[in-house]
Amino acid sequence: MSSWVLPLFLGLGLAAACGFRAFLPLLMLSVAARFDLFGLDLNESFAWIGSTGALLALAVAAGTELLADLIPYVDNLLSVVGNVTGPIAGAIAAGSVFQTADPSTAAIAGIIVGAPTALAFSATQTGVRAASTAGTGGLANPVVSIVENILTFCTALLAMVLPVLIPVLLAGLLYLMWRVTRRFRQRRAAVVAAA
Repeated sequence: MSSWVLPLFLGLGLAAACGFRAFLPLLMLSVAARFDLFGLDLNESFAWIGSTGALLALAVAAGTELLADLIPYVDNLLSVVGNVTGPIAGAIAAGSVFQTADPSTAAIAGIIVGAPTALAFSATQTGVRAASTAGTGGLANPVVSIVENILTFCTALLAMVLPVLIPVLLAGLLYLMWRVTRRFRQRRAAVVAAA
């Protein structure tokens, strides 16, 4: 396999995870880089991700993001803000894993691969959240948040452990999110029709 294929799949997986939660995948990447897990090497211009300062800052940011997402109405605001922070985090995460590329090429690859992937998943997640709020009055949002947290963790972990499975996982996730959004919308339409 080309030296670009595995970093591409790894970058796609991390960027998709950043579309759900901006900071958790970066925290996981920081831990993996800091403690030499999964044979993960970062591009030299992104080595700061594995520093102690970045690890601590990302831990605080990820913890805050995960907790705030469980609060009604704050979760919808975070979902909208995630349409900006997710693509930025996705570009950083994706660019950092192109370890053999020169720094400018890695940064460009991160922007091309990471930003659109994270934006696609963030926008889809925003749609799921809006449909959940409209369909259940927000009652299902904490459950949706927990499911998204689990998906974020599992997607980022799978990307680092078995990146070749990422294209299949991402296609499945997009299909699943489309189905969930459709179900919430159908439920909302049924409630409106009954009223």
